[in-house]
Amino acid sequence: MTAQQVTLRKMTAAEYRAATEHRELESVRALGRLMPEELAWERVRAGTARFLPDGLDTSGHHLLTAENAAGAAVGNAWVGPDPGKAASTAAAAWLYDVNVFEQFRRRGYGSAILTAVEVLIAQEGKTALGLNVVGDNEAAIGLYRRLGYDVASMTMRKEI
Repeated sequence: MTAQQVTLRKMTAAEYRAATEHRELESVRALGRLMPEELAWERVRAGTARFLPDGLDTSGHHLLTAENAAGAAVGNAWVGPDPGKAASTAAAAWLYDVNVFEQFRRRGYGSAILTAVEVLIAQEGKTALGLNVVGDNEAAIGLYRRLGYDVASMTMRKEI
């Protein structure tokens, strides 16, 4: 497979709404295994409000659409300050979300988007990129490992 390349640009307002809807639905799906759906929705929406108080224009955050060489939007990403570090001293960025649109999956665009995000944050002086991944998302885990990401911490759970 030929390595894909993408160009990142700021999301439009419509793209931001669609990306937020998708991210929140996926987050509720994951949290719904641990808590009632109504509580999952409350937590997810509170997280969006906390981390993106000004939506698309939240300072320090990049809400990006990835386009392929033909100019087609193939996915999106949200990257910003590492939530575990003080903003003024953080050398790390945080990948809050990355999504390859269904029709473009399994074609190398996930790698291309992550590589482009890494270039962007390196240009801003960041030296690391952190992220969380849901434990049953084998495709994402494989992608991150292929690109050199290591496990920094792990939470495990067993239903009793």
